[in-house]
Formats: sequence, C-alpha cells, structure tokens
Amino acid sequence: MITNFRRMLSLTTAVVVASSAVAYAEPSAELIEAAEKEGMLTTIALPHDWCGYGAVIDGFKKKYPEISVNELNPDAGSADEVEAIKANKDNKGPQAPDVIDVGLAFGPQAKAEGLLQPYKVSTWDEIPDTIKDAEGYWYGDYYGVMSFIVNKDIVKETPKDWADLLKPEYAGQFALAGDPRASNQAILGVLAAGLASGAKAGKEAGEAGLKYFAEVNKAGNFVPVIGKSGTLAQGSTPIVVAWDYNALSWKDTLAGNPPVDVVVPESGVLAGVYVQGISAYAPHPNAAKLWMEYLYSDEGQTAWLAGYCHPARFNAMSKAGKIPQALLDKLPPAASYEKAYFPTLEEVDANKAAVTAGWDKVVGANVQ
Repeated sequence: MITNFRRMLSLTTAVVVASSAVAYAEPSAELIEAAEKEGMLTTIALPHDWCGYGAVIDGFKKKYPEISVNELNPDAGSADEVEAIKANKDNKGPQAPDVIDVGLAFGPQAKAEGLLQPYKVSTWDEIPDTIKDAEGYWYGDYYGVMSFIVNKDIVKETPKDWADLLKPEYAGQFALAGDPRASNQAILGVLAAGLASGAKAGKEAGEAGLKYFAEVNKAGNFVPVIGKSGTLAQGSTPIVVAWDYNALSWKDTLAGNPPVDVVVPESGVLAGVYVQGISAYAPHPNAAKLWMEYLYSDEGQTAWLAGYCHPARFNAMSKAGKIPQALLDKLPPAASYEKAYFPTLEEVDANKAAVTAGWDKVVGANVQ
C-alpha cells in the first residue's frame, strides 16, 4: 500500500517538475463572453458541505455574476449523475446537467457511452497523468481517504478499525454515506472494508467487502440509511463511513453539537479520486468550460483544500508555495495517509462491478 502511495506521489511530482515553468493565463475574454451570454451553469450532486463546494460555488458566482448556477439534486450519487445526462440528451432545459463530478470509475464509463465532451483546462499539465483521460474527456479534481465519523454523545468508545464495527456495542449504529448500488462513496467504502480483511484490491476486495457487510448486517449493527451530518446528529446513524473531507466538514458544521470524532481506520486506508467532466449534451457548454477553468485555477483548488480535500494540483501548488500554511495545519496528520492505497482504474472498475451486482444478493440491505 505504501509503495503504491509513494508511486503516485512520485508520478505527481514528475508532472509538476515538467510543467513548473509554464505560465497560465486567465480564461480568454472570448470564453468569458460566450459563457456570460449563455447566462447559466447547471450542476448536479454538489452538496455545499462536500469538499467545500458551498464556497467553491459562491466563489464562481462572485467572479462571474452574470452566470447563475442552477443546482440539481445535491444528494445524488455518481450513477445518478450519469443517468441524468442520458435522460436529458434531447432536453436543453434546467433539468439537463452541464457538468458532473463523479467517482473515478464513472468517468471512463461516461466517455465510453459518448456522454462527455473533451476539454483541457489551462492548468492541464499540473493534473497527474494517472488521474486524467489523455484526450481530456475526464480529469481528477480531488481525493480523500475513507474515515469514520462518530457521534460521541451516543458512542462512548470510538471504533479504531473496521473489525471493531462487528462488536455488539455498535448494534444499530453503523451506516454508509450512500447507497452502495449507486454511490461511489459507498461503493468504495465496501472496497475499503475488503482491503482491511487482507483481500487484493479489485474484485477480490469487493467480494470480501460484501462478505464483511453481510456479517455486520447479520449482527444487527448496520443501519440501511444513507448517513449524513443530520442523521449523525440525530442519532439514527451515529457512526458513518465517509470521505475524510466530508467528515471533517460535518464536524465543523455541527460545531460540537453533538461532539464528534473523525478517525482514519488502522487498516483498509483507501484513497479515492473524483473526476470532472462536461456533458456531451450540455445546454451551456461555454459556462461549463469556464466552470472547469475556475475549479482548476489556484483559487478553485485552494477552495477545495479549505474544504479538507486534496486537490489535483496539490503537489504543484505546494512546490510553488501557493498553499497557505493555515490550510495545511487544518488537515489530518500526514501519518494518517501513510498507509493510503490508491486503487488503479481497473481495480476500481472491478470493485464497482462486484459491489453493485452483489450487494442485494450478498448483503440484502435496502439502503435508502
């Protein structure tokens, strides 16, 4: 695991060195004018407490006040985003998304189905080659690691690892932050549990993860409810498996009411990359391109970092001294990431296929 993590960092650094001399300009006046003429950008599945997206969206609105942002279904999963493009191919109205932000496995899927159009942002060279499509159909935006967020008013002993969640004291307390048949966050939560059992990433870990969740469900510890900050605070899902950036953002939002712990498990430390793409049928293609330029600018990348996400250009910006120390100080200790495993696209695809096909049969919990 550590070797794979270091390999990704070295690849990222190689990209940084190769591109460090390049100067990047603001988006062209022509693109800005065309986007402002369209007057709208339609996003989907962007909760404001996910990766600091509230501040990201506000920053875009402030910079381009002539463009309104139409936000569809903030709580949708990656599969829902892909389906929204399919369902609105011939629709130029407000229900048709211009852009998507999906799990790594869903980018190539959407490209293969002809649902995306290529676009390379001006900071393209600083996005690691390992997390982008060479033709520009999809590109990594940020990553985090799977963590446990725990309501301390209800859970007295914070679980430290996946195996702990099988203990009787966690009866009716443990939930995923999504439906593992459609949500990338939940699908990779299953993979992380499989990795913790010692299984090899991909189909093997996906199947091991399903077995683990079947055991947790049989023990009565699994709650078939999509975990969110609200369900955590209310006590219906006092332990939620979620990306570290979501958990830390929820912790800020809850502000001690209730008090919570955020823990990176001791094993099965899984890193997950999300990717951006522009719909091939985008009603506002220029606004979509301008949105991408903003997301991958220094301002956009810093806003994600403020939301506890490691942005795609993190290493390049760090090398250039562009990251405020105050933001670095708010991140979890570097040691939490030392065991992080970055699965390959093939491993992500194999896990996704195993989990989505096997959840109902193996686990049998209707998450909703």
